[in-house]
Amino acid sequence: MKSMIWNETIECMDRESLRKIQSIRLKKIVDYVYHNTPFYRKKMHEMGITPDDINSIDDIVKLPFTTKHDLRDNYPFGLCAVPMSQIVRIHASSGTTGKPTVVGYTRKDLSSWTECISRAFMAYGAGQSDVFQISYGYGLFTGGLGAHAGAENIGASVIPMSSGNTEKQIILMHDFGSTILCCTPSYALYLAEAIKESGLPREDFKLKIGAFGAEPWTESMRQEIEEKLGIKAYDIYGLSEIAGPGVGYECECQQGTHLNEDHYFPEIIDPNTLQPVAPGETGELVFTHLTKEGMPLLRYRTRDLTALHTDKCACGRTLVRMDRILGRSDDMLIIRGVNVFPTQIESVILELAEFEPHYLLVVGRENNVDTVELQVEVRPEYNSDEMNKMLSLKKKLTARLQSVLGLGVNVKLVEPRSIERSVGKAKRVIDNRKL
Repeated sequence: MKSMIWNETIECMDRESLRKIQSIRLKKIVDYVYHNTPFYRKKMHEMGITPDDINSIDDIVKLPFTTKHDLRDNYPFGLCAVPMSQIVRIHASSGTTGKPTVVGYTRKDLSSWTECISRAFMAYGAGQSDVFQISYGYGLFTGGLGAHAGAENIGASVIPMSSGNTEKQIILMHDFGSTILCCTPSYALYLAEAIKESGLPREDFKLKIGAFGAEPWTESMRQEIEEKLGIKAYDIYGLSEIAGPGVGYECECQQGTHLNEDHYFPEIIDPNTLQPVAPGETGELVFTHLTKEGMPLLRYRTRDLTALHTDKCACGRTLVRMDRILGRSDDMLIIRGVNVFPTQIESVILELAEFEPHYLLVVGRENNVDTVELQVEVRPEYNSDEMNKMLSLKKKLTARLQSVLGLGVNVKLVEPRSIERSVGKAKRVIDNRKL
């Protein structure tokens, strides 16, 4: 069944008209940050440019880049363009090291963000009769409150579960008749396992759609989730520095993620030269806010590696489509001179029926040589005490990894459910090298 479109005027606008809107908004936002954000005024002075140099969206390449380091250097509110009296919400990323990256929203910013998440949920086929179980974390993380606002805005019922407390998640999902689940893909798999163990028949659940994001996931993982939960799984893309979930979303065609480029203008650059790549080529995704008031960012480097496509989608939407995120340029591991992304390893594991989609990659260094150990769970029905059978499984996975990665990996088969499960973003890699 074809999904509804929340904002047909924008989502299906012809490219030329959309570029005119983007040009008007870019010129306005550049003038706005020049006069309200000392950080950008200084950067533009250093580059010898003023707002008068920006006349269309094509001029975006003249503007300075912004990085996560800039956000941390201006911690907490140095990049805000309005006084704190106008900031009605503060979110912050959990950052693994150092200070978190802080984002401030005005009332208008929250309204724009909600509009974008509403587009996403409507694209999945959600509506007023649905019951959303929001199992993203509530709090400083943007997932919970962001998804919550979008679901309420389309008139659906919302269960603000937050993450964790898996037993209660399952009971309420069953008893309240949840139809849509919002969480990380790794937690969705964990919930699927827990539902199976709960003894409650899957047919007693009303779940039909999943909105999954906050970590990279593969097409194979999507199929795994859909099969285990009996749902249709959709990707929702976002990052707190830009808004949160709803920066992009899949439609029913699932031929890429539509980006809400009337609010968040995307570019693809070569992460080394910082120059734009040819249309359709893979590179680093960069966003510029076109409508944000609280803390607008110019050319923010996401580190996400992907490609963009501007041809019209079969769903009728003309908004640019983004390929599935290959990984982050700063998540890429260089092992013995070979570029390796965790998503490549996940794809190989999920190709093979004998293994669970739960793994841990441990990278080390001995005698100046990189070592790689992949711990992966064997599915219960394939787990055996017979050494020959397990050796055969190990050889099968090792050979496939060698073929895909061009790298020898020491595979270690582990017992089912022995790798720690995550209720948020899954920890898949431990790099013990002192690089």
